[in-house]
This record gives sequence, structure tokens and C-alpha cells, in this order.
Amino acid sequence: MQSSALQPATRENKLNRIEQLRIFCMAAESANFREAAVRMGISPQVVTRAVKELEAAFGELLFHRNTRQVRITAFGERLMHRARLSINALDDLFLDNNHRNDDALSGTVRITAPSTLAHTYLVPVLNQIALRHPDITLDLRLSEIITDAVDDKIDIGIRIGFLRDSRYVARSVAKVAFFVCASPELIARHGAPTTLDELVQRPMSAMVDRNTGRLWPWYFAQGQQLGPRLPAFVTDDPQVERRAVLDGIAFGQLGAFMAMPHLRDGSLVTVLQDLAPAPWDLYVYRPQRGPVPARVRLVFDALVETLSASDDFPLAPPT
Repeated sequence: MQSSALQPATRENKLNRIEQLRIFCMAAESANFREAAVRMGISPQVVTRAVKELEAAFGELLFHRNTRQVRITAFGERLMHRARLSINALDDLFLDNNHRNDDALSGTVRITAPSTLAHTYLVPVLNQIALRHPDITLDLRLSEIITDAVDDKIDIGIRIGFLRDSRYVARSVAKVAFFVCASPELIARHGAPTTLDELVQRPMSAMVDRNTGRLWPWYFAQGQQLGPRLPAFVTDDPQVERRAVLDGIAFGQLGAFMAMPHLRDGSLVTVLQDLAPAPWDLYVYRPQRGPVPARVRLVFDALVETLSASDDFPLAPPT
């Protein structure tokens, strides 16, 4: 009988280290080993074998596994980020930039952004990308909560304000001004405030910061801040707040991009513009430096172009 050691090696019975790392990264990005196998066109047993061989090689568990779920370990997370960078760098060696085409664009791009930007600015451009590049899977997660992009496996983030993580590669694409707005009907009932003291005597909306559970302060020039004393409307959703302001329930401090369409058509007007705060930056960022997959670069550049070109990020309201 011929020894099994002399039999030709196949993908089913022998994997090199690079193949093992590719399978491991796919497993880390999938809900379970079976899903990873389907996405790679291999059997679940090959995925399991690759993971076990890597665990033996590193002497560390890569996944916590039970009958209900598979969850990556802390060591596995660190290895995944290093492996992804190494594999991308290796792939780039074999990609001639002069021959990159749509066929090379495939895989998942994970994006996190505030819900306020999604429908008007992000979804249209992302849907165009999805139609042109059907092999790219776009995973858009909407939240006002600031999370760790590396821990959450995010490829691209969009945020308004400040980025505290120096690991991020960020582009400031616009400035977001803030306007104190009200409906003409509300101003007819209560009058337009001319000072901050007068403002706090009027009905004001209040936004709950989902990161802290506290009310967001209103910001004004020279670093002044104030909060509604007796808010007429409280919510943790910026779009619900805008609806309350439009319906004449309260004055609200809205980001320019949320207010501009309504300022243009007259359904909102601004007050206290001479006390407007300095605008905040709107960032598109990537969570870490290093090689960037073509699919991520494509989406990143498209989002930068779209947000940079919008007329809804002025520094002053229309006159």
C-alpha cells in the first residue's frame, strides 16, 4: 500500500501558512465557520483544520467555540489585523496598477456613520457603488455612539467633531456649522430671542448624548454653552428633534446639513446667528495606517468626493 506521505498534497489535506491565514481572516469576518467556507468555496472541515493548525503553530486559541457560537479571542483579533495587513501587502506585489480593474474589486467594506448623514448623502453614492461593483458587499452601520473602529472591524468611519484616536487616517471633508432654528409659527407665538438669556425663556429641544446618557449642551461663540432649563422636547434621535423643531414645538440647534433644506424653503428660520459657535469638522477616516485594499480605497474616495462637493455644509445660513 502506498504511504499517505507520498500522496499528492491537495487543498483538502494540506494548507500552506498563507492559505491558513486567508481562511482564518475570512472566518474572523464571518458569523461562523460554515459561512466562511461558503464564501471561500471550500468545506467547513478545511476552515476548522486551518484554524486548528494556526492555533497549534501560535500556541494560542484563536476562537472560543461552543455548540451555539464562534467568537474570536483577543489574541485572534490582534493576529487578524496583522494578517490582513500582511496579506494585502502580499497581494499588492502581484497586482499591476496598470491592470487593476473592476474584477479585482471584491469583498466586504464595513462603514460606520451617524444616521443623520445616511439617507441624503451616503446611501445614494453607496448604492451606485453596489450597482457598478456587485462583488463588493457594503456593510453600513448607523450610530451616533462613538465606538472603537479597530475593535469593531470597521474599514471606514464618518464622524462630526473630534477624533481622539491618533491611529486613524482622517480627511476633513467639510465644516459643519450649527444654527439655532425655529419655525415661523413658533417665532410668531413667542418672538425671536436676541440674547441667550431670552433663549432659555423659550421652549427648547434637548438631545440626549447616547455616549453618556446626559443632555448635549448648546454651543455658542467664545466657548459659551447652555442647556435647556425646562426642555419642551427631549429625544436621543437628531432627526426626531428636527421634526419637533419643524412642527413648531421648540427652538433647536441643528447641524447646517440638517437645517439647510428647510432654511431654503422658509419652513425654518435662524436666530442668534451673531452668537454661532465655530464649526466642527466632518471627517472620513480609516482606522489604521498601512496597505489599503482597492475596494476600501474606492469607497473611501467616493465618500470624500460626495461629502466635499455638497452645498449643505455652509458656514452661514442662506440670506
